[in-house]
Amino acid sequence: MAKITPIPAILGTGRRKTSVARVRLIPGSGVIMVNDKKIKDYLTVPNQLDHALEPLRATDTEKKYDISILAEGGGINGQAGAIRLGISRALLIAMPETKPVLRGKGMLTRDSRMRERKKYGQPGARKRFQFSKR
Repeated sequence: MAKITPIPAILGTGRRKTSVARVRLIPGSGVIMVNDKKIKDYLTVPNQLDHALEPLRATDTEKKYDISILAEGGGINGQAGAIRLGISRALLIAMPETKPVLRGKGMLTRDSRMRERKKYGQPGARKRFQFSKR
């Protein structure tokens, strides 16, 4: 019996706000699945879809890899940003020569902005209760 060697997957992890995306890149035909759904069904807003797939367009590798993504936590916007960073990191491992392109467009930088916590005695992070003089 012939021994089948599995194609090694290239892994990349992306984070944004409280979202985490684990990306697996496998050489293939360009099928992209997020949580077992097609990416167009998962990211329904066109801006989010464009944002998430930007690394593939910048490096001209849209039809070169099959991508499997596990996205969790946060909301859809945060997950789109996490997917973008995860794909960028995986592409960097797969093709190190793409680093100047990805770095130049800011796709390898983790966006560290997080939600500010609510403080006690206030209705939100910055908002105060209405002041009444009398």
